Amino acid sequence: MSAPLRLMAVHAHPDDESSKGAATMARYVAEGVDVLVCTLTGGERGSILNPKMDRPDILENIGEVRRLEMERAREILGVQQRFLGFVDSGLPEDENEPLPEGCFALQPIEVAAAPLVAAVREFRPHVILTYDDDGGYPHPDHIMTNRVSVEAFEAAGDPDRYPEAGEPWQPLKLYYHMGFTKERFEALHEAMTTRGIGSPYADWISRWEDRPQKWPVTTRVPCGDYFEARDAALLAHATQVDPDGFWFVCPRELQREIWPTEDYHLARSLVDTELPEDDLFTGIHAERVSPARP
Repeated sequence: MSAPLRLMAVHAHPDDESSKGAATMARYVAEGVDVLVCTLTGGERGSILNPKMDRPDILENIGEVRRLEMERAREILGVQQRFLGFVDSGLPEDENEPLPEGCFALQPIEVAAAPLVAAVREFRPHVILTYDDDGGYPHPDHIMTNRVSVEAFEAAGDPDRYPEAGEPWQPLKLYYHMGFTKERFEALHEAMTTRGIGSPYADWISRWEDRPQKWPVTTRVPCGDYFEARDAALLAHATQVDPDGFWFVCPRELQREIWPTEDYHLARSLVDTELPEDDLFTGIHAERVSPARP
């Protein structure tokens, strides 16, 4: 029996794995791929975005609450998950506001990347998913997540770098999440409007007018059959997701009809592939699929 393919998704906070690439991960798990989510911070400084959870008992224990939410989402998606131990930087209200001392975004890159390099060498992924160099949106932890993911991709296979982090392993492909694009939201907006469903996307679309898309979509992974698992995982993050909010306005059936994929940009590849792709593992042949470490 051949060794299973392995996919690693690197995220800044608990809940990010459910809003970015969750259906993709659920699909690959169902197909026998080993999937590991690495969560760099505990989300300790995240705001409570669901009014029903804005309670003193939740606020006082937000770190533990978010860990429990992550565990429920992990079970729903069928993935493995580990926290890499850094402290949430928070999202400054003013760009000149200093970040909290000791937070993830202020770590030296070698310190911030070391646990991820160790996780890559232990799990031995063939493919890594992360954010683009703008973080998907300008949260300092998301931007830092891109930096450490690129660092880990480039360093994990080099025995001279991070020698204390385990036996070298070189991932073969690195992708950026491209789920929040103007093209996607325009398509969903038009479909909802045509069918007489009130669309919440007009404001989102307007925000892209002065922010052209930096990275082209190279890879669209069909995963509409797993949108229900994605939504259930999102709802597990009850402090972060309002069940009556933006995320769930567009009916799943319509999403499956209009946009049944999750989309990515192929940022690095050490294997030959032909674009566009419909599979993150395109070009990764059986002879390259080494077993996991015992």
